[in-house]
Amino acid sequence: MSETTARRRTLILAICCMSLLIVSLDNTILNVALPSLQKDFHASVSGLQWTIDAYLLVIASLLLLSGSTADRIGRKKVFQTGLVLFTAGSLLCSLAPSLGWLIAFRMVQAVGGSMLNPVAMSIITNTFSEPRERARAIGVWGGVVGISMAAGPIVGGALVQSVGWRSIFWINLPIGLAALALTARFVPESRAPRARRVDPVGQLLVIALLGTLTYGIIEGSGAGWTSPEIVGCFVVAALAAVGLATYEKRRTDPLIDTRFFRSVPFSGATVIAVCGFAALGGFLFLNTLYLQNERGLSALDAGLYMLPMAAMALVFAPLSGRLVGTRGPRIPLVLAGVTMTASGVLLAALDAQSSNVLLFTSYVLFGIGFGLVNAPITNTAVSGMPRAQAGVAAAVASTSRQVGQSLGVAVLGAALAAGLHDGAWWIIAACGAAVLVLGTLTTGRWAKATAARTAEQLFTPEAEGNRMAVKV
Repeated sequence: MSETTARRRTLILAICCMSLLIVSLDNTILNVALPSLQKDFHASVSGLQWTIDAYLLVIASLLLLSGSTADRIGRKKVFQTGLVLFTAGSLLCSLAPSLGWLIAFRMVQAVGGSMLNPVAMSIITNTFSEPRERARAIGVWGGVVGISMAAGPIVGGALVQSVGWRSIFWINLPIGLAALALTARFVPESRAPRARRVDPVGQLLVIALLGTLTYGIIEGSGAGWTSPEIVGCFVVAALAAVGLATYEKRRTDPLIDTRFFRSVPFSGATVIAVCGFAALGGFLFLNTLYLQNERGLSALDAGLYMLPMAAMALVFAPLSGRLVGTRGPRIPLVLAGVTMTASGVLLAALDAQSSNVLLFTSYVLFGIGFGLVNAPITNTAVSGMPRAQAGVAAAVASTSRQVGQSLGVAVLGAALAAGLHDGAWWIIAACGAAVLVLGTLTTGRWAKATAARTAEQLFTPEAEGNRMAVKV
């Protein structure tokens, strides 16, 4: 292993981390700009929700497709395409003449973003073949999320206050262009030995499910929860969910292999990811509007107020990884559930907003909880899975994170629009409680036994033979 080769691997890791930085930063940095967007475009709460959720939904819908496409036609090629689309989408967002156009350009960004994170992880896995070196590389990769959470509110607040909200999208341009040039020069092309087949029907059902469910939640308070439009959305979402579960069972290479959900750790990790990231999405959305609209803080001051939360997430994320490695996922999941629940209760029951001490305490608790919850999600999802299926299981967990964040913004924004301010904080507490309960139930011996049985069923000759017999 020559020094030059090691240096090149480090550079490839840095390029992949650059892509993660701009995708992760884009969400945290935008939250600080929401009040400015609201004033410039005279936007409603639902309009603000769509600026975030349109991005998250597109990413969630396309993550698995982008990963399988990269395995088929080349990871470098898809990664470069993602960088071009994300950078171009960022430029278009900075020029958006109306809220509708901004939402549309955010969707362009998201199409590119869906090609970056899962593909970058595949590139890292392919580049770092030695297990210990790979673990360190993935640790660095995960740390970038914490950096984006810590830097996003402050950088975003400074840019919004000094230059204006459009400048938050400019920061992606030099990073995206640099990553594109470096990828062309240093990242080798790679493909999977056996590429998964395209599943267009499954992909359309996923889009129908996520799109109609989120639209119904966001627009329900305005259109009326019993209106034909909203009821129709929920009916379509339910039918899409049933259709997806039924159809995917018949596929040789399904978009989502429903057999994974026989593993209790995998199912638990999926729901924990939805709950944990729903709490994050709602927490950032509500606090940004509260600090600037209710307390009258500037964008920069609002970012500084939320720094304790981001700092705790940055500190506790690597500690959680070490805990998972030495003691397993249960301890960090239980601690995450306790602290996130306590944060929501403080904000709801004790009127933390009226006291800076209580407010900052709730921010610290939430930051600790979110820092602890992220690492064990992937670990729990792949627990007991065959190595050949670990990547797909991790991709489903990543999709669940995006779905959770989008639903958090939708549900808590709907509560805010309905005037249920305290109710919104109680929803965050309920999400934390769900993490606590599921983290306890899905990490014990019984749960691990179901994961082992699922792994055996996935690759027994009988199961494989049955699978081949029902090719579509």
